[in-house]
This record gives sequence, C-alpha cells and structure tokens, in this order.
Amino acid sequence: MALTIASVFFELMDIVILGSGNVATHLTYALKKAGYHIKQVFSRNLAHAKHLAEGIGAEPIDDLYYVTTEADVYIIAVKDEAIAEVAATLRLRNKILLHTSGSIDIDVLKPYSSSCGVIYPLQTISKNVPLDFSKVPLILEFSNQETKAEIMNLAFKLSPLIHEYNSAQRKSLHLGAVIACNFSNYLYAIAHDFLTEQSVDFGLLKPLIAETANKVDTHNPNDVQTGPAVRHDKIVIHKHLELLKGHPDWQQLYQLLSEGIGNRYRKNEDT
Repeated sequence: MALTIASVFFELMDIVILGSGNVATHLTYALKKAGYHIKQVFSRNLAHAKHLAEGIGAEPIDDLYYVTTEADVYIIAVKDEAIAEVAATLRLRNKILLHTSGSIDIDVLKPYSSSCGVIYPLQTISKNVPLDFSKVPLILEFSNQETKAEIMNLAFKLSPLIHEYNSAQRKSLHLGAVIACNFSNYLYAIAHDFLTEQSVDFGLLKPLIAETANKVDTHNPNDVQTGPAVRHDKIVIHKHLELLKGHPDWQQLYQLLSEGIGNRYRKNEDT
C-alpha cells in the first residue's frame, strides 16, 4: 500500500513520555502499539521510569536535564500541579508539546512551545487494569491549525473516538466525569464496606450496578431515577439512616443525597 508523506512522517515520530503513572503507562503502551517510537520515559522515581521504559525499549531518565531535544512530540502526563514546572524545564525549540489533564488550561504550555495541545483520555484508568485504548474518547485541543493536523493524526491512531473542546469545556467535562465516575465509585466502596460489616455479599449488587449503567446508555438519567428518595418514602429513608448511625459520615452523605434527589423530583412534579 502506498504511503503518503504524512503517514511516513508519523510512523517515524519519536515521542518522549514525561510521567509514569496510570495515564502515562496506558498511553505509552497504546502509542507503542500504534507504531510510534517512544524515545524516553521520565519519572522522578527512576525505578518507575525503568519499569515502564523496559517494556517498550525506551531510555528511562529521572532528571529533566537529560530529556532529549531530538524528539518530535513531548507528552506531559504528570500531576496537574507539576505540568507547568515540567514544561518550563524542557528545551523544546517549538516541538509539539502536549499534556493529558482534564482540568488544566492549554495556556500553561504556550510559553514553552508554539505547537502545543491537549490529549485528554476520558476514562477511569488504573495502571494494573487492562485498558482497550481504542474505546477511550480522546478530548483534544490545539494551539493552531498546523498543530491540530499533527495531533489529530496521532490521536486517530489511538482511538476513533475523537472530540475537540476548548479548555473551559474540557474542565466542565472533567467535573462531570468526577461526579459520574469518582463519586459513584466512592459510593460503591461505601456499599462494599457496609455490606461486608453485615456479612452480606457485595457481589449481589453487581447486576444492579450494571443495569443502572446500561440505562444511562439509552435514557436520560433524570428519567430513570428510582429508590426511596424519588418516591419521597420517609419511612424507608429513616430506617436507612438508623442503620448508618455507626458511620456518621456515611449517614450524612445518605441524607444529603436523599434530600437532593427528593428536591429534584419534587420540583419536577410541581412543573
């Protein structure tokens, strides 16, 4: 099959990964699988850098001074508060500079490269849990049209689920993701711990959790709310609060969420 100039260029791209955590790990393996050459992996913990680099034939480093200036793309996948510090330490000569955060503005990169952008994987990512990156929505932002073309080419080799949003929209999306994913998982953890205390199998809830997620796939969540709070069943709610009296934090959370659900659907009934 004939290769275009663009495809040849991108197959030969050298990439530096700055970070070794959850996102950095899965993104690195996805890039390697897509045919990219990972030149270096940086982590302040050299053992972490080595662990990730060894699996892909990259050079592990723990000092930003030794980051090569000869790569094509530099991807910063570190904690949000460290992104600006890492970017400021690099000597890029206007190479492509990306970060992977859902909540940090693209402007944090602009002083350090004219070709910068964001590639934010919208997924819950754990280092040791397998992830099919082709099913991960990638939220992109670009400093200019030339950079857009290059990052889009890279992104489409990772996933067909590509969406372009500006920094403000991405921050809102990240907040929505935290509420929908992180908060839900925290509630799963509370349910798990409470049932374990009562010698009840948490696994019995898994079909319920799956059905709740499946409903959201085809319905507006506002239309499929169930439970005692939406029914305004004060008797059941009071019994549940009594059961949680040994855990004041859980009790408070249950009451707050029940009040929120009750108020929402009471308003809907009034309109």
